[in-house]
Amino acid sequence: MESPVCLIENIDGTLRVVQEATEYLMRINQPVVVVAVVGLYRTGKSYLMNKLAGKRKGFALGATVQSKTKGIWMWCVPHPVKEGHTLVLLDTEGLGDVEKGDQKNDAWIFSLAILLSSTLVYNSRGTIDNQAVENLQYVTELTERIKVKAPSASSAEDDDAEDAQFVQFFPSFVWAVRDFTLLLEIDGRQVNEDQYLEHALTLKKGRDRRTVDYNLPRECIRNYFPTRKCFIFETPAPPEKMAHLESMTESELSPSFQAVAFDFCNYIFKESSVKKVKGGLPVTGRMLSHLAKTYVETIASGGVPCLENAVLTMAQIENQAAVEEGLQVYQRGMQGLTFPVSMEEMSNEHRNWDSQATKTFMSRSFNDDSGEYLKTLADAINKEYASFLLKNEDMSEKVCRQLLSELSEDMANKLKNGFYAKPGGYELYCSDHDNLVAEYRKRPKKGVKAEEVLENFLKEKSVESNSVLQADKNISEKERKIHEEKVKAAMLEQEKKAEEQKRLELERTLQDERRSQEEKLQMMREKMEEDLKSQRKEAERAVECKLKEQRDLLEKGFKDKAEMMSQEIENLKAERPKEDKSGNFFTNHLFPLIGHGLQALSTVYQYKALKKGLGF
Repeated sequence: MESPVCLIENIDGTLRVVQEATEYLMRINQPVVVVAVVGLYRTGKSYLMNKLAGKRKGFALGATVQSKTKGIWMWCVPHPVKEGHTLVLLDTEGLGDVEKGDQKNDAWIFSLAILLSSTLVYNSRGTIDNQAVENLQYVTELTERIKVKAPSASSAEDDDAEDAQFVQFFPSFVWAVRDFTLLLEIDGRQVNEDQYLEHALTLKKGRDRRTVDYNLPRECIRNYFPTRKCFIFETPAPPEKMAHLESMTESELSPSFQAVAFDFCNYIFKESSVKKVKGGLPVTGRMLSHLAKTYVETIASGGVPCLENAVLTMAQIENQAAVEEGLQVYQRGMQGLTFPVSMEEMSNEHRNWDSQATKTFMSRSFNDDSGEYLKTLADAINKEYASFLLKNEDMSEKVCRQLLSELSEDMANKLKNGFYAKPGGYELYCSDHDNLVAEYRKRPKKGVKAEEVLENFLKEKSVESNSVLQADKNISEKERKIHEEKVKAAMLEQEKKAEEQKRLELERTLQDERRSQEEKLQMMREKMEEDLKSQRKEAERAVECKLKEQRDLLEKGFKDKAEMMSQEIENLKAERPKEDKSGNFFTNHLFPLIGHGLQALSTVYQYKALKKGLGF
C-alpha cells in the first residue's frame, strides 16, 4: 500500500466502513500486527504512525489547530521484523475535537481502536498528570461499549466477570508522552519512563467521592491493560519549526527525540504481537476486514459490539470460504487428469487432492468444533469425485468401443465379403476373433470399463459367431455343441472378469474413503488440540496478569481491592480449558464425523446413480 486509506469514515457522527479499504484487507492472507494510535486532536499522533511506516509523509500531519484525521485511516506495510506478517497502522480521529464536540462519537472511535488493534498507543502532550489521565475518560466507559459475551447469554453477574475477561482480549498499551520538558524524578529520585507511568497510575486510599473519581480511570487502565509501556519524547524542534515538521529532515530534529523515536519503533516492531480474537486465533487481513465491518455495522445499528458474536460471524464467513477454497483445490487438482485412467491412478489422485483440500480447509477454518463445515467439504468432494468417476467411465467406454470398432473392421469386411462362408471358415473366424481380443488386451490406457465393454462386445458378436459356426459344413453336430459350450464358457469367464473389475473398483473406493476419514479425523484432532492449547495459554496469561496486579495492590496497602480481585482470578481459572486426558472432548466431537464417514461410500455411488438418472 503506497499511502494510507480511510478504513472507517466518520461523517456527521455516523461511522461507515469504506469498501475499498476492506477489499484491500481481504487480499491479505498473512497474520496482521495492528497498531492503533489514539489521543487528543493535534497532539502529533500521525507523525508517530508515519515513523512506524518508515515514511516521512503519509498520514496527514497538518500545521494548524484543526484536526486533520477524520474517522480511522489505515496503512498496510510489510512488517519490518516479522517475515510473513503485515503491519497494519490505524491512525484515529483526534479525541476532543472542539469542531465536532461529540463525546459519544469519540468514545466509539476509541472503542473501535481497542477492538481492532493488538497494540494501542495513547498519545498525549506535556506530562502524565491528573488531567492527562482524566482525558483518557473513555476507558471508564468500555464496559458499556464492548461486550465479551452475547447479551442474551449474560446476566448481571456475568457483567462483572466480563470486566475481568477484558484483559484476555484487549491490546497491549503504550503511552507516548510528547513535548516533555520536566525532569524524570519522583520525590527527588530519578526514575525511568515505565516507573513514571506506573507512578501516575498509582491509586489513592480512601472511599470519598473525590478519591473514587480519581482512582476510577487508573483502575480501568490497570485492569484492562496489564501490559503497559511508556515513551517520553522531548520537543523535536524549536517552536517556530514545529509547523513544518513533515518537511524537516531527520538531521534537523533533536537527537534525543530521534533516539526515543528509534526506541519506540523498535519496541513496536519487536514486542507488538499478532492481533488475536477470542480463543487465541491469529487474525489475518481478511479476518480483520470482517471484524471491522461487523463492529461498525453493530454500532451504526445502535448496538454494542460483542466479541463473541463477532467471532461467530467471522467463523461462519471464514469456514464457508474455507469449504469453497478447499473444494477449488480438489477440483483444480482433479481437472489435471487426462481421461481415461486406471482405477489405481484415479484413486491415488483422489486421495492426494482430497488430502490437499482438507489441509487447505484446516488452515483457514476455525471454531468448527462440531465438524459441520468439514463434513460439508467432505460431502462436496464426494459429489465431485462421483462426477469424475462418471467422466472417467464414460471416456473409458468411448475409447474401448472405438478401439474394438477399429480392431473388428477387418473381420467385418471379411464377413461381408463371405470370407468365412466356406468349409473351415469357423476356424478362421475363431483365429481372427482370438487375435482381436488379444490385441485389445495389449492396448494400454483403456480405463475402468475395459472388461465390461469387451463383455458387451462379445455378447453382440455371439450371434455372428453362431451364424458362422452353423454355416461351416466341415463341423459335425457333436463338434458344434462342443464349440457352443466353449463360447458360453468364454462368455462366462469374461463376465467374471467384468464383475471382478467392478468389485475391485468398489473395494478401492471403500479403502480410499476409510483412509480419507482417518486422515480428516487426525487433522481435526490436531487442530482442536492446537486450539485448546492456544486458549489455555491465553487464559493463563490473563490469570498471571491479574495475579501480578493483585500482588502490586497488596504491596501498596490496598488489601480490600486485592481481596476483591480474588474472585475475578478464580473465575478466570475456572474458565480455563482443561486438558482432555480422558479423551471425552474429542470423542464427543469427532464421533459424529466418523458416522458421517461410514456413509461416505454409499454417498459417492448415490451421486453417481443420480447423475446417470437412475435415482434411489
